[in-house]
Amino acid sequence: MRQLFLAATAIGLLAAGPAAAAPCKNAKTGKFIKCPTTAPVKVTRCKAANGKFAKCGTPGAKPI
Repeated sequence: MRQLFLAATAIGLLAAGPAAAAPCKNAKTGKFIKCPTTAPVKVTRCKAANGKFAKCGTPGAKPI
C-alpha cells in the first residue's frame, strides 16, 4: 500500500514538473517556449492650452 502511494506521488510530481516550468506552448511546433511578457499600459496624459496638465475630457486639452 505504501509503495503504491509513493509511486503515484512520484509519477504525479514528474508529470507536473514541465507544465509548471513553462506553461506556454508554441502553436506551430507544439514545443514549450518562454511566455511573452505583456507591455505595461501606457497612460495618456493631456495638457491644457496654458501648458499645465489637465484631464483629457476637458475642453482645450490635447494629448501629449
